[in-house]
Amino acid sequence: MSIVEAPIHIIPGDRRTTGDGAHLIGRNYQKGARLEAHMHREAQLVYAARGTMQVTTPNGRWLVPPDRAVWVPARLVHSIDVLADIEMRTLYFDTAWLKRERRSASLKSEFVVRVSPLLHQTILALFETDYSTERTALLLKLVMLELHRAEDCATFIPLPHEPRCRRAADIVLAAPAAAHEIEALAEKVGTSARTLSRLFSAQTQLSFKSWCRRARVAAAIERLSVDANPSIKRIAADLGYASVPAFSHAFRQVTGRTPTEFVERR
Repeated sequence: MSIVEAPIHIIPGDRRTTGDGAHLIGRNYQKGARLEAHMHREAQLVYAARGTMQVTTPNGRWLVPPDRAVWVPARLVHSIDVLADIEMRTLYFDTAWLKRERRSASLKSEFVVRVSPLLHQTILALFETDYSTERTALLLKLVMLELHRAEDCATFIPLPHEPRCRRAADIVLAAPAAAHEIEALAEKVGTSARTLSRLFSAQTQLSFKSWCRRARVAAAIERLSVDANPSIKRIAADLGYASVPAFSHAFRQVTGRTPTEFVERR
C-alpha cells in the first residue's frame, strides 16, 4: 500500500528512537494532505497538537480535533485526511514492548482518547530536543497510563459493512445536511424501512436517527475546523438547523461543548 506525505514540513528531530521499543515521529502537514490507506508493524498513538484530521479504518471514521488522539493497533489499515494544517505527533510502540507493559490485550482495537492537559503536555515533552533516556521512559509509561481514558467518542462515525446499509450511509455522508427519511432511503437501496433500521442498529450500534445526527455534527466539526473565520450562524443554516440555539444544543449533546467553545479551543 502506498502512503502520500505531501505537502509536509519535517520538524527538527523528525524521527527519534527511544531505545526501548518505541519511536517518535513529528511532522507538520498542510490542509488537503492525505496519507493513503496503509499500515504499520507497530501500534501507534496519533495526535495533532494543532489542527484537525480525519482518520478512517475499516470500522469507521473519526474526526479528530486537537483534544482527541487516535490509537491505531499494529497492522490495521488506516488513512488520514488533513482538514486543517496540523502539527502531528505520533508515538509508535513495538508489540513486544506492549506485551512487556501488559497492555497488548487492551489495545487490540482502535479507539479515540480524550487528550487531557496532562497527556497533551506529556506528548509534547517527548518531542523536546533536550531529553534523557530515563525521562523518556517515564513519559512513555505516563502516556500508557492515560490511555485508560478511552471513550466511545461522539466524533466517531461507525461505517456499516452490509452492502445496502453501506450504500445508505454513503448517501447520508454525501449530504449530511439533508433531511433523510428512512423510507425514501430504504427504497433507494432496495430494502424496507424496517430492515434498514434494523441493519443500522446492528451494524453501527446506533439508531438511524442517532447515526444521522452524528454525521451532521461531524460535518459541522469539519466546517468549524477548516474555515478561517467560521460563522456559526451560517454553518447552522447550511446544515439544516432552524436556529443557532438548536444547532448549539445538538452540537453540545454530541461533543460536550458548544460550537463557540469548540472554535475557541481550536
